[in-house]
Amino acid sequence: MNVAPLTDLVTDVKADAIVVARFENEPLDGPIAAADKALGGLISKMIEFQQTSGKYAELRTIFAPAGLSAKRLVLLGLGDRETFHQGRAMAACGAASRNLAAEKLDRVAFYLPNDLSNELAAAALCGALQGMQGQDLYRAEKKINPCGELLWAGDAEAIRIGAILGGSVNLTRRLVDEPPSAMYPETFAQIAETVAKDCGLEIEVWDQEKLTAEKCGSLLAVARGSVKPPRLVIMRYQGGPAGSAPLALVGKGVTFDSGGLSIKPTDGMKTMKCDMAGAATVLGAMQAIAQLKLPVNVVGLMGLVENLLDGDAYKLGDVLTARSGKTIEVLNTDAEGRLVLADVLNVALDEKPAHLIDLATLTGACVVALGTDTAGLMTNDQAWCDQVKTASHTCGEAAWQLPMFPEFGDQIKSEVADIKNVGAGRWGGAMTAAKFLEEFVDGVSWTHIDIAGPSFVEGEKTWTGGGATGAFVRTLVEVAAAQGRAS
Repeated sequence: MNVAPLTDLVTDVKADAIVVARFENEPLDGPIAAADKALGGLISKMIEFQQTSGKYAELRTIFAPAGLSAKRLVLLGLGDRETFHQGRAMAACGAASRNLAAEKLDRVAFYLPNDLSNELAAAALCGALQGMQGQDLYRAEKKINPCGELLWAGDAEAIRIGAILGGSVNLTRRLVDEPPSAMYPETFAQIAETVAKDCGLEIEVWDQEKLTAEKCGSLLAVARGSVKPPRLVIMRYQGGPAGSAPLALVGKGVTFDSGGLSIKPTDGMKTMKCDMAGAATVLGAMQAIAQLKLPVNVVGLMGLVENLLDGDAYKLGDVLTARSGKTIEVLNTDAEGRLVLADVLNVALDEKPAHLIDLATLTGACVVALGTDTAGLMTNDQAWCDQVKTASHTCGEAAWQLPMFPEFGDQIKSEVADIKNVGAGRWGGAMTAAKFLEEFVDGVSWTHIDIAGPSFVEGEKTWTGGGATGAFVRTLVEVAAAQGRAS
């Protein structure tokens, strides 16, 4: 889909559809006032007779609008201006574009209020691009049809940023939505190599031989049950001063998780192609960071395995030796993501990062605690976690901090190894998993983001029909941008 700046007046643009947005309980102004005048006051009459209110994500369509060159006019409500933020901008415009994407349209134009900030406008464009990509990658008859050209009125820089963010979020979504027969460690790594080439990123891909030579025993154990060999992808972006300590982004990439010998039931396995969303989020963020040319050094690391079971699958009671030298007693093979991250975090330390963030669809316990829309944050550095929280708040992506009390660490002590890969019971599982990861960051400033809830939607929302959401790509980009501004 081509994204192009829009310079035509709302009355003159030739398009299959024009979307004109307005805030609730505000007088008509700018593009919507011009449209109302061209329509002989029709929009004002609709407001008077309570046929449109401007409430959040409200859509009202006028077909063959007399006085306009477009074939239809869509009125999009933005709700209350005081509560409007980037997340709501994204979702509102996503709702409008998703509604239009039910048909095959050549040209769609968006007009937002003239006084909207560039940050809000960029988030809105990102959402519009998300709304035109669905999870129906393999349907003969698509439910979602990207338009041929998306025209956007506004500042050129906001359009540039919004298009980059939208493309990167949609990259993450496509990776997660691909079936596991198509998306496995090797194919993910190949896509990462293409992204690196296109964006000028440095890349290393560690194959099984290299992982073995590097003594990544924890990650390799998880991969043993699959015929698909593991990969570790390392991408480097050098946008800051030479020698400046980078920001390290680490993603869990379990491309399919059966649970291993601790096998999941059928219903628990249906969406396990999404267990690589952490790695996909890192890749999407690295693409955006490079395309935006942010003035910061960033390294992205993605640990990629399948967790399946055959005669060589790792077993309950096994003791693994991680790359750091720490030994791990395995008491649940379905607690595999933390085993993958244990080695990837250790590799990240070789980059001498100033700060670490890892993202993972790590625990169902986090979803129990916070629901499906909110990510969990856990940290060893409150000041760093506060910066991550600020970025997520700026982007309108919900995150909530969970405690890291020492008692949770006591639960992962083992009698036969240094640590075990699960806590003492089912309670507090998100925190015991995070305490396990903390064992492998060696005191470096670190925040863990459990995205098990928001990374994948099984039902419909106004802005998506389900599937991968691309959650926290924008937050990672904002974190990197903030680091660049501070340096």
